[in-house]
Amino acid sequence: MRHFKALPLLALLAAWPATAQTTSQIEPRVNKLEREMRAVQRKVFSGGAPNQVEPQITAPTQPTEIPGSPSSGPLATLTSRVDALESQQQSLTGQLEQAQYKLRQLESAFEAYKSATDAKLKALESAGAPAIAPATPGAVAASGDTSTDTAAPATRGPGNGGGTLGGTTVRPPAVTAPAATADPARAARIAAIDKPATGDAADDGYLYGFRLWSAKLYPEAIAALRPVVAKYPKHRRASYAQNLIGRSYLDDGKPSLASREFYDNYKNMPDGERAPDSLFYLADALTRLKKTKEACDVYGELTDVYGDKISGAMKADVAKGRAANKCAA
Repeated sequence: MRHFKALPLLALLAAWPATAQTTSQIEPRVNKLEREMRAVQRKVFSGGAPNQVEPQITAPTQPTEIPGSPSSGPLATLTSRVDALESQQQSLTGQLEQAQYKLRQLESAFEAYKSATDAKLKALESAGAPAIAPATPGAVAASGDTSTDTAAPATRGPGNGGGTLGGTTVRPPAVTAPAATADPARAARIAAIDKPATGDAADDGYLYGFRLWSAKLYPEAIAALRPVVAKYPKHRRASYAQNLIGRSYLDDGKPSLASREFYDNYKNMPDGERAPDSLFYLADALTRLKKTKEACDVYGELTDVYGDKISGAMKADVAKGRAANKCAA
């Protein structure tokens, strides 16, 4: 009997889990419906009544970033780029200034070297210059000039190298390279002269001729210097070479041939660096040829054309030469 009375209670207990399970399944659905209803109320009653429930889904408070937008503002980006460009420009400017400074140093060093070299060469040339002596009856014989031509007076030009010798234009005699000497001692002296090889043919030719002239190998010096004048008339060494050809003839005891070379250097290259020297030695050659009046004219030409360019030492030598030839003041 007791057994049968317990049956309803057992049935109720068996059904309880199913009821609880059903309730747990319905509750989320009810909650969902309530939320949706509130959303509908918010949509229908815009600005809703005071008792309206606050929305559970709200708009984001931070702005949404657009894909591809810069991490920083445009002004900050431009500022950083300008700063980088300014830094690069300052670096390039510094490098350029350093390069210009080094270039100026090289130019200054080269000019100093060139001036020192020219001064040394001119000093060596001047060291071998013969002293100017008054013309005497035996001057020509003592000079050892064996040429048959004579130098006529040089007419005064307008300061541009014009004029003639003896009223006609005189060309320098054709000079060929001297034949190989049979004198072993002379051949050894020639072989001992070093030939420069700097890559400047005109400068190398002049320096080689200068070394031959310094060794008193005058014909060989003339043969080495002549091509410099013929092949490189616009080179600065052309004036040097033409003047040294005259010096070689003069030192070799041939003042008449020397006078032609000196005169041609002045006439053809009046702006050359050795044009004043050529006029000075032309007066010396004329003095040796007893052409004292013509020598005085040449001294006057030298003073008129190059008076503000010649050195103090040359001015003193001109004064001695004028006194030796008894030139009018």
